[in-house]
Amino acid sequence: MIVRPATPHDAAAMADLLNRIIAIGGTTAHEQPKSAQTVQHDYIVGPDTLTCVVAEDGGHLVGWQAVGLWQGDAHIGTFVSPDTQAKGIGGQMFAQTRSLCRAAGILAIHATIRADNVPGLAYYDRLGFADIGAEPDFALSTGKVVGRIHRRLLL
Repeated sequence: MIVRPATPHDAAAMADLLNRIIAIGGTTAHEQPKSAQTVQHDYIVGPDTLTCVVAEDGGHLVGWQAVGLWQGDAHIGTFVSPDTQAKGIGGQMFAQTRSLCRAAGILAIHATIRADNVPGLAYYDRLGFADIGAEPDFALSTGKVVGRIHRRLLL
């Protein structure tokens, strides 16, 4: 597997992966599919993008991780193909993300995770993120209350 910085050429594959995860539901607060152009702007080259890496296995994108500014803080999002979750891909991406963030002078990374996303909560816990707040009443656009946990990792 290769972990490398994302480029605009990765946007379509990144959007495909994200949209697959959105369609399955349960592990992201994103509810609407995103175009390759939106992914490119929001996660690869946009003004709020701080870092973005992709993981490839056999020439196929199997995950991506981005850190961007949201509400004044550096926030992380991690997306791994459902076929390859819990195989260390997220950890390998985070090693590069952490290095890129430190090099950029970022002092802390924030994560906001759906409270019902058990694998996501476990992932960020393994990386050392600590709880700093919660929104138990956070609801999706359907009205379904899922809650959110706010975590932070000091670099």
